[in-house]
Order: sequence, then structure tokens, then C-alpha cells
Amino acid sequence: MSEHESPGFELPLLLFAGFRSLIDEVHRRLAEQGHPDMRPAHGFAMQAVGLGGASASEVGRRLGISKQAAGKTIDRLESLGYLARRPDPSDARAKRVELTDRGIDSLRRSAIIFDELQADWASTIGQGRLRALEDDLRTVTAGQGFRLDAQAWFGG
Repeated sequence: MSEHESPGFELPLLLFAGFRSLIDEVHRRLAEQGHPDMRPAHGFAMQAVGLGGASASEVGRRLGISKQAAGKTIDRLESLGYLARRPDPSDARAKRVELTDRGIDSLRRSAIIFDELQADWASTIGQGRLRALEDDLRTVTAGQGFRLDAQAWFGG
């Protein structure tokens, strides 16, 4: 291995370190902005609920976890005021999970923070290098989409 090469295992560790630095900073800033109880898994769950709402089964499928595990996460987010269960207009026996104003506020704030962090990275490594990095990551992950099931994947 030449002095400019690194071992193959280092790439996923560097990518994960970058991911963690962004996620950790988002949650630090969210805490400062009135959302101290938000955790990374909560953000994935709220993205799985989406603006149109979802059933607990749909949330579980989108996250790659059981309906019961999704229900626990939904319960927690409901107790924190981020989600609410409402009657499903298409099925009187079913409930839909919807984002509350507090949930929408946390997602809106996190989007702004992500934009700020992206600008910070551009300031650190240069706008061109950041764009090239993003383009390269899109190329090597083409067609894979954005998966929300990271929680289940890490959980084994």
C-alpha cells in the first residue's frame, strides 16, 4: 500500500464518522432550539410518517422494523408531542399517525440546520470539493434511494 492509499475498511468508518458528526450536531442544535428529547431514531420515524401520515404498519415497513417496535417509537413520539394518532378516514377501525405542529417544527428546524452544516463543510473543504463529494456519493449509490431503515440495520 502506498503512502496515499488507506485500507479499505477505513472508507466506511470515515463515511460513518461524517454521518455521525452531522447527526450529532443537528441534535445538539435542536436541543438548543426547544427539542431536547429528539433522538436520531425519532427523525427517521417522523420521516417515515411523512406529511401525509401513515399507519403503524406502514411506519414499521418503511423503517424495516416490526409493527410493535414502530408502535413503541410512535408511543414515545406521541408522549413528547411530535406525533398524534387520529382516526383513519378510510377505515373507522384503524388509526393514522400524523405529525403535530411540534413534529413539523422539529423537521423544519433540522432541515435548516442541515443546510447550515452543509455550508460549514463547504467553508472547510471548499464548495467545489463538497459538490464533487456529493456527486461522487450519488454515483456510487445510484438507484439505491434514501433508506429509512438504518435503525433496524444497525440493530441486527
